[in-house]
Amino acid sequence: MAWGVPSRERRVLKAGHSSIAVTLPKPWAEAMNLRPGDVVVFDQNDDGTLFLKPAPVPGAGSTAAPFLVQARSFATPGILERLVIGAYRVGHDAIEIRTDVALAPERVEELLETARGLLGVSVVSQEPNRVVLQNFIDPSKYGLPQLVQRTKMILIAFLEEIEEALRKRSASRRLGTLEEESSKVLALLVRQLFLASRDWSLARRIGSPDPRHLLEWRVVVHALEELAEMYAEALGILNRQASRLGSASSSSLAETLPELKAHLKEVVDALIHPSLDHACEVYHGGAGTLRAAVRDRSGRGAAAGSTSLRPVTQLLERSAGCLELLAEIAIDRAVAAGNETILVEAA
Repeated sequence: MAWGVPSRERRVLKAGHSSIAVTLPKPWAEAMNLRPGDVVVFDQNDDGTLFLKPAPVPGAGSTAAPFLVQARSFATPGILERLVIGAYRVGHDAIEIRTDVALAPERVEELLETARGLLGVSVVSQEPNRVVLQNFIDPSKYGLPQLVQRTKMILIAFLEEIEEALRKRSASRRLGTLEEESSKVLALLVRQLFLASRDWSLARRIGSPDPRHLLEWRVVVHALEELAEMYAEALGILNRQASRLGSASSSSLAETLPELKAHLKEVVDALIHPSLDHACEVYHGGAGTLRAAVRDRSGRGAAAGSTSLRPVTQLLERSAGCLELLAEIAIDRAVAAGNETILVEAA
């Protein structure tokens, strides 16, 4: 459905003696399954615009049936975990697992471990052939900007651990904790986006007043997921290579981490607080320089005879490119806001 058609104007009509009315676009009414006599609800934004959606059907939503996963047996490790995470991410509150053959202890533990790895999820019923998981999170309490800020803090913690591992040439003890935290927050972010795509009122309450921006948020979340995976992989490599790291090459690469952390903070700030001037500044002074700096440190390590850091430097270089993508999106968000104009000097 095309929301951004060239003209979305509607003429105000007289309705009765003292009322006025506006017709609804036919494609939108059909998509919302609206019929004459149906009720719609609206909220008024601070700038005077109205936010419109069909009224909820009485009794609907509160008694939704659980998402049911049923099979004769679940013998393959990881299948249940992925099904539960998928159901959670697309917005199901209740997830029910049924089998003909009783679940093996390993699969039960897999379900319990999966529940512990998702924010707000608990096992509420457990039988040999049936397990029910329930989500207790109120989505309106978790705004997109706040969750992105939380993800930023986790990514910075990853970089701090990488820097310490390089400088001290010792293994980090926080890898597992940081992986678990990032996985929880990112899964909730994806869930929020799915829920918001089905409820415009929720989208507005959690920080995306225009439904068209949800796709943009999804790209942001995907980039944040990639950053978390790259930093976790880099820290895992350093943990395994800690005893074989060269002093000069490790210290050289560690010198890039403070700059990488600072740029990450600037990029996320530009995403959360759209400003064309700031976004252009962040984009102009960031990722390209960082990639060159990481590549230079990598070259020094190779010249010193150390190749154990090559995978780490490649991951950090890729992460700088990922930040460049986010900086581009920050410019897009600032332009879409349309509340300022700047002149950028030509090179």
